[in-house]
Amino acid sequence: MFRFMHPAWLLLLLTLPMAVWLIRRRQARQRAFVRFPSFGLLDGLDLSWSARLRPWLLTGLRFAGLALVVIGLARPQAGHSEEELLTRGIDIVIAIDHSGSMAAEDFKPRNRLHVAKEVVAGFIEGRKHDRIGMVSFAARSLTLCPLTIDYGLLLEALDGIELARKEEDGTAIGMGLASAVNRLRRSDAKSRVIILLTDGRNNRGQIDPLTASQLASTYGIKVYSIGVGTEGEARFPIDDPMYGQRYAMMHVELDEETLTQVAELTGGYYFRATDSQSLSGIFEHIDALEQSDIKVRQHVLYAELFPFFLWPAAVLLVLEQLLRATWMRAIP
Repeated sequence: MFRFMHPAWLLLLLTLPMAVWLIRRRQARQRAFVRFPSFGLLDGLDLSWSARLRPWLLTGLRFAGLALVVIGLARPQAGHSEEELLTRGIDIVIAIDHSGSMAAEDFKPRNRLHVAKEVVAGFIEGRKHDRIGMVSFAARSLTLCPLTIDYGLLLEALDGIELARKEEDGTAIGMGLASAVNRLRRSDAKSRVIILLTDGRNNRGQIDPLTASQLASTYGIKVYSIGVGTEGEARFPIDDPMYGQRYAMMHVELDEETLTQVAELTGGYYFRATDSQSLSGIFEHIDALEQSDIKVRQHVLYAELFPFFLWPAAVLLVLEQLLRATWMRAIP
């Protein structure tokens, strides 16, 4: 942001062309002369470069110096704004299933995990003042990012989520939900939300989903659960040691009943996403349900710029006087 503290001084810039014209007129009237006994002595005499440049260079230096002085008197200032949040936003933890079943390619253009990451990234980029954290789970849960407003760091963590290796495979929904609750239980935000995204049935971990949901309810945390995947069978890639990668249709096991209970126990909702479009629509719906009531106070801090004009002005005016007294000195 840029402004002049005293812009009225800039009106003096309009008088500078008139001042230059008056100076040039006075110089034209005050012509210096030297007596020569004969005009023959002047034959072949040509004006030097200093004589040619003198009237324009000296006048230009004075004009530029005075113009910079006027701009400096108007006090130019550069400012940057700072925002002070008067109320907190929403604290959100996104828990993403990255078990092997998320490799199913029933979503376009790629597998479930890839599409889920793209949709979650769009959701994160659409928030502004809310703190967001991230948990991933397969056979065990892992906190990828604590609550933060550094969305760039959050998106890096999201981009690093990969399908679980065979030895780490499984679906610990309860553990993933419990880890998300642990990240939110000390939050002082007015609204605390967990978005749970999975495509399976709880088959690993020491905590079952309903117990974790009751824990969330105790802390006043709302859960939105999302079941991902088509109904019936889905197309899965299989690494065949003899024929390489091939595809097979496998049965989908999505525990919708438990996911519905998990959401309802906390006052949230259960959603079913059967393709990438419906998944995007669900996140848009959650985004509309959980809008922050943010009040912002804006401050603008200004830095003075007039020294950057007055110092060059002083240099130009001193240079003009030095040239007038030395190299471009007029006789008499």
